[in-house]
Amino acid sequence: MNHFVTGATGFIGRHLVARLLRRGGTVFVLVRHGSLARLDALRAEWGADAVRVVAIEGDLAAPGLGLGPQALERLRGHVAHLFHLGAVYDLGATSAELEAANVGGTREVLRFAGEVGAGCLHLVSSIAAAGLYDGVFTEGMFEEACGLDHPYFRTKHDSEALVRHECPVPWRIYRPAMVVGESSTGRMDKIDGPYYLFKPIQKLRRNVPAWLPMLGVEGGWINLVPVDYVADALDHLAHLPGEDGRCFHLVDHRARTFGEVINVFCKAAHAPTAGLRIDLAMLGLVPETVRGAIARAGSVRRIADQLMLDLGIPRSVLQLIAYPTRFDASGARALLEPAGIRVPPLEDYAWRLWDWWERHLDPDLRIDRSLSGAVRGRVVLVTGGTSGVGRATARRLAEAGARLVIVARDPERLRETQAELAALGNAPAVYSCDLADEGACGAFAQRLLAEHGPVDILINNAGHSIRRSLEISYERIHDFERLMRVNYLGPVRLTLGLLPSMLERRHGQVINVSSIGVLSNSPRFSAYVASKAALEAFSRSAGAEVCARGVQFTIVNLPLVRTPMIAPTRLYEHLPTISPEEAAEMIVDAIIHRPVRVATRLGLFAQILHLLAPRLSQLVMNAGYEMFPDSAAARGSAPERDVAPSQEGLALTRLLRGLHW
Repeated sequence: MNHFVTGATGFIGRHLVARLLRRGGTVFVLVRHGSLARLDALRAEWGADAVRVVAIEGDLAAPGLGLGPQALERLRGHVAHLFHLGAVYDLGATSAELEAANVGGTREVLRFAGEVGAGCLHLVSSIAAAGLYDGVFTEGMFEEACGLDHPYFRTKHDSEALVRHECPVPWRIYRPAMVVGESSTGRMDKIDGPYYLFKPIQKLRRNVPAWLPMLGVEGGWINLVPVDYVADALDHLAHLPGEDGRCFHLVDHRARTFGEVINVFCKAAHAPTAGLRIDLAMLGLVPETVRGAIARAGSVRRIADQLMLDLGIPRSVLQLIAYPTRFDASGARALLEPAGIRVPPLEDYAWRLWDWWERHLDPDLRIDRSLSGAVRGRVVLVTGGTSGVGRATARRLAEAGARLVIVARDPERLRETQAELAALGNAPAVYSCDLADEGACGAFAQRLLAEHGPVDILINNAGHSIRRSLEISYERIHDFERLMRVNYLGPVRLTLGLLPSMLERRHGQVINVSSIGVLSNSPRFSAYVASKAALEAFSRSAGAEVCARGVQFTIVNLPLVRTPMIAPTRLYEHLPTISPEEAAEMIVDAIIHRPVRVATRLGLFAQILHLLAPRLSQLVMNAGYEMFPDSAAARGSAPERDVAPSQEGLALTRLLRGLHW
């Protein structure tokens, strides 16, 4: 028994051919000249030689499939089953591309089937042939399809119509649901359909604890089937006697909403799931005129386009969210069940799909996410780069090949840092300047631009901290004024001096180093937290103004770092902290990924807790306030009078590692 297959090198095709080969005979494969090498690789995968799998050079888009008289003569009377899988399955393809491949290609296959006298034509169509039918679409339905405005839906429907009305040989039609990877391995060859939603799930997992319930969307219906089920079903149904002229739905009989499917994949990815899902049908309560006006608004479209770009989701995928059609597959199931061919539950293999995507298809795997790729040859300015976090960050940047510039107040430390980094083969340019001085800061910005040109990345790291309770700060308003000059006005002045050149080039990033204290509202740090909160507010407002002009503002909320800045507080000798190198990694992450914020999960949790339960958040922070007194330095006492933390206090700091107390 011989078979002829179009689209054999495609995802479904190569699985089907593997099964057809088990039946013996020869499998003829229509393949373009440029795909011959790919077919050779597949032969090795199938364990078949060129005698078992015969290449027939041609093209679906060409008249007569591009086959000459010799090829037709060779095949005439020798094709028992002709499987037509060759098509464009991309929702984002142009109307002309879809028409040529899906309709024009099918028309040529029908002519070919008649010329060679094929025993039966098997059209692998799609559930898209139902269009946007609102309700249950059965295997016996065809003319009832509606909502065929999208060219993909229309061309799949039209190709079926050709087979139903013009096929010169017996025929059978198969409508697979959205085909995903193998249920046994998760293997998939490209990102398509529901796979576009994996990147947002991954981002959610990185930023939100898995135990936190989320608000989601219920949406319409989404039907997924693994490719191995589709191939098994095609092979079995095609060879059953007496089933010509029928259409079979190769779908999952378990009706699932978009929200349910997303939750299954969130569980597979260990991401938070949507505990409450909003039904999109509620949008029907909004008048069409209002919805249309919102959809047509230019600002709304720009926001939506940017969101889709950030998430890596094509607009065409949005149609999946509100898909209205469910599919009855009772005919196919009745024939497949006796053979033991069943759709496995999505919950059983979703983790395999996720694992394969993350290991092989994640777009980030093909993007240079190295620090070197982000900064090599670019001008990067680090303020406060001679100590602690700034120095560790400067070292990473020097090693990555940045055109590094460091500014700090102490000339001697600048020379030491310059010599240290020069030993690495990348000596930075160094400048001594007190950025809290308005005149000095402005002059430095102008000199920097004149000597190095526009700055690509500005890292506002220089800062100062004071740990002192309000009770001993009533007469120390100068503490608040000083920190505002150093932590807020200095970075703002420098940013304003360098931002115009970034906007002119439509490229740049401003990284403002802040503190976890802003997220947790740390007691005893009212002056410090207020200055950093002001810097964060500036970042958020400025970022909203310039994000569409190529400049990104990023806030980095560092937890407690063991640096000279915390040395006066002897209490911190007993508390768990991160190292300057670990803090530098957070800044490196900000450079590479250019997010709006980089923070620890504890920091984000503290912010969420304050938003959802502010009184509880206050009580937690007050407990720490009561456990850890002011340092001797803050009280103006001798260091030896510092009080060691209690065991209860140490337990709290280990539980909430990184918070300022």
